[in-house]
Amino acid sequence: MTSEHFQVLLLLLFCVLHSSEQTCPSKCLCMSDTVRCSSVGLHKLPQSLPSFPANLDFSHNHITWLDPDTLTKTPRLEKLWMAHNEIRTLSHNLFRNVSGLRLLDLSSNRLQMVEQHYFHGLWRLEELRLFNNRITLVEGSSLSGLSSLKKVYFSFNQITHFPFFSIQDHTHPFLAMLDLSSNRMSSLPWEDVKALPQLVQQGLYTHNNSLICDCSMYAMFWHWNLSEYNSIKDFTDEHTCNVNGDPRRSIRFFRDKRFFRNCTVEKSIMQPVTVLLSDVVVFEGNRVSLDCQTSLSSTNLSFTWLSPNKGFITQSSMNDTLISMLPDGTLEIHATTINDSGVYLCTAVDIKQALNATREVNVTVLLPTAEPFNTGYTTLLGCMVTLALILTYLFLTPCRCSFCKQPPAHSNQGTLSCIFSSFTREQPNTDTLKHVAFLEHPMGEERIEWIPQS
Repeated sequence: MTSEHFQVLLLLLFCVLHSSEQTCPSKCLCMSDTVRCSSVGLHKLPQSLPSFPANLDFSHNHITWLDPDTLTKTPRLEKLWMAHNEIRTLSHNLFRNVSGLRLLDLSSNRLQMVEQHYFHGLWRLEELRLFNNRITLVEGSSLSGLSSLKKVYFSFNQITHFPFFSIQDHTHPFLAMLDLSSNRMSSLPWEDVKALPQLVQQGLYTHNNSLICDCSMYAMFWHWNLSEYNSIKDFTDEHTCNVNGDPRRSIRFFRDKRFFRNCTVEKSIMQPVTVLLSDVVVFEGNRVSLDCQTSLSSTNLSFTWLSPNKGFITQSSMNDTLISMLPDGTLEIHATTINDSGVYLCTAVDIKQALNATREVNVTVLLPTAEPFNTGYTTLLGCMVTLALILTYLFLTPCRCSFCKQPPAHSNQGTLSCIFSSFTREQPNTDTLKHVAFLEHPMGEERIEWIPQS
């Protein structure tokens, strides 16, 4: 076999192997950026997957195990659906080659715990679905490193304790929903809950648990209800507690208030949330400062800004050289653009008193334009110019007639004679044509006579 034949053989082999990698798995449907293998009776992931997909759907199958080597061939993966399978645990380094994953759906499986290594490396993950499993334990560092996380669903499990202390502003700056509803928690560590970022508190769902009635729990729910958090408004009747831990004596927090009539709600908690409004108008390219002055007077406040085009901004998450936040919560935009227009919401939080206040600033960025044209002044100027031209024409028209060149007795007489002579010199030369002249009246008055043409 010659070297040329050997090279051709290698090329053919490479083409065959490359095409096999791009082959759509049996029973699956492959589209432009999606491979769908839902409800096809799979017991394990296919051995080979195309490298192009950004979305993989293996939901509603019988998969019990995820091979770590399977996902290494899909580096572009962004969304993975594994719901309604029989997965009991996740292996180490399962997601080592898919750091760009943004959605992971493991709901309706048989997971019994969430270990600290499960989601290692998924720093771009935004949504994690773990509801309807059999989870009883969530390890403290299981969510660490998930700095882009926005939504986490733990509902319909068997969780008795949750590591609230592991969620802080600098670790999860974008987390806006933490669903722990329909679990088996009998109490909540209120010191850790009150220390949660304000954004997390607004999206914390704890209804349909086995909470034991006590005054601290009632005070917190009362405060959230006063602040009109959706987690309370949308599930008012589902917020229940058991009297003395007896599930047969379950009452509703917001319907059976007589049970809590002896509870003392702190004065700071009873104060309503204050919303201050402000409007700011700025030209594009200029610097603007948005203050966060609220009704809170404490010096130990934390601030969070919600920007219309940059999302949530905190002091610990500042990574943009075009904006900065001062210690007093003032947000500075160094060079405004049209995209910076919109409503900015600042939330000031006093963690010790469990109180917050917000301030809205409506920013309007205008394009720099010339000073508007004043039509009133323009009209007046036009009139003055026109009048000046008329007077110039009337009094400064040169005399070219022999009659006007005669020395007048009075200067004004000669001028007026010049004017009328100039006016009539362009008329046709007819027998009846007459010149107009101003003659001085014996009494000193001027009169007009018609002098026939000679």
